[in-house]
Amino acid sequence: MKIRGILVGVASVALLTLTVYAAEEVKLDGIKCVMNPKAAAKAEKSVDYKGGKVFFCCSNCPKGFAKKIEAKDELTAAKGNAQLVATKQATQTKCVFSGGPAKDGTEVTVAGAAIKFCCNNCQAKAKKMSGDEQLLALIGDAAYKKGGFKVEKE
Repeated sequence: MKIRGILVGVASVALLTLTVYAAEEVKLDGIKCVMNPKAAAKAEKSVDYKGGKVFFCCSNCPKGFAKKIEAKDELTAAKGNAQLVATKQATQTKCVFSGGPAKDGTEVTVAGAAIKFCCNNCQAKAKKMSGDEQLLALIGDAAYKKGGFKVEKE
């Protein structure tokens, strides 16, 4: 029993060290907690998500995020996706509407994430939306997949 406790302790310290080290590479200036958008995200409060890390304000928020993701809550997933893009962990290659090549100069920012489009028509379509409708359409899971978003590991 003692050895098991020691192993769990060592593993926890190692995991925390890796989490803090990985978070040091991500700039969190202006990044808000996915679950509490009024609070700043903290490097030491993160969980792995789609190959990157999503950051939170406290120890309770990751638990709530995990429950909502497990329950397939689309809005929570979109907020997590947006944070991956806003922290420059995830990059986009395609238009979220057409699947065509994304072009510079066509960005619309939603939840801190700059989303690019293939043309001005797709950009205009995005600008007509607002709130949760825009968030889901531009960075929800379907748009994240169609937009070719991915996290590059160093």
